[in-house]
Amino acid sequence: MNLHIATIVIIAANVLVSMKGFNDFSFFEKYKFHVGSIKRGEQIRMFSSGFLHVDTAHLLFNMLTLYFFANVVIQDLGAFKFILVYVASLIIGSLFSLFFHKNEYHYSAVGASGAVTGILYSAILLYPNMSLYLFFIPIPIPAYIFGIVYLLYSIYGMKSRIGNIGHTAHFGGAVGGYLLTLFFNPQLLFTQTVMVILLFIPIVILFFMQKAGKI
Repeated sequence: MNLHIATIVIIAANVLVSMKGFNDFSFFEKYKFHVGSIKRGEQIRMFSSGFLHVDTAHLLFNMLTLYFFANVVIQDLGAFKFILVYVASLIIGSLFSLFFHKNEYHYSAVGASGAVTGILYSAILLYPNMSLYLFFIPIPIPAYIFGIVYLLYSIYGMKSRIGNIGHTAHFGGAVGGYLLTLFFNPQLLFTQTVMVILLFIPIVILFFMQKAGKI
């Protein structure tokens, strides 16, 4: 697969910043997502945390996911809009994390998962019937099924606080990818109406659960 220069630059930035963080604890602590620090005015963490990772495996997983889906988005939206989707998903993922954890001053997180999930959800919205092959499931899964189940699992993870995973950032990133893709490609509302509605269902569920104080 030939990677676009935009994807190469994003991967390189993630690798360089993450490597710096692996070897410099003070750098990692200064730029990670941390609710208390952000509330004290360090908003740069909302962005910088998206380029830091806990370890090599965390970095590799996110960059592999980006590697597989970046071209799908670029070939439909173009490189500039792909970058906008990536950055917007990163920021929206951080905003979701800040909103849902606003009273947890010690809550912290790192990783490109929100941005990468935005690209993944954008690709799913653009090509909902493409087949996805997952390591632990030996049969192809329609992309839209995976997208819906993934977000429902993220809601469950947010509610149950399972694992050391930033489910909130994942969900926020997916919302960013969904909204930006529809903004850039509004004809999807008419050509993929059913899929647009189906992929919107988990977002509606989260909204009502939050309003009801269930999450």
